[in-house]
Amino acid sequence: MLKKYAVFDSRARRKEYWFFVLFNVIISLVLGFVDGLLSSSGIIGVIYGFAVLIPSIAVSVRRLHDINRSGWWLLIGLIPLIGTIVMLIFMVTDGTTGDNQYGADPKTAS
Repeated sequence: MLKKYAVFDSRARRKEYWFFVLFNVIISLVLGFVDGLLSSSGIIGVIYGFAVLIPSIAVSVRRLHDINRSGWWLLIGLIPLIGTIVMLIFMVTDGTTGDNQYGADPKTAS
């Protein structure tokens, strides 16, 4: 899951991105449950959040590269509501077929 921990170049398929998101949601739910049982005020979840911050940014940038967009587009997510909607649309969009400026098509490389 974290083989490309801090790899910001190349491309990530939708499958890679969404499995990463699913894995993190499941882990976050489990950690939230454990935090509730231990009454630890969410510290375990905060530590996990910091641990996956760089990989989350990296997989998002690689996903943007797959649709032939710069990683700087990630900053549009800072715009309330509109940015979130735009990022969701980008993340569900099918990647560029064939090679693009960010590398080979990950569908044909696998």
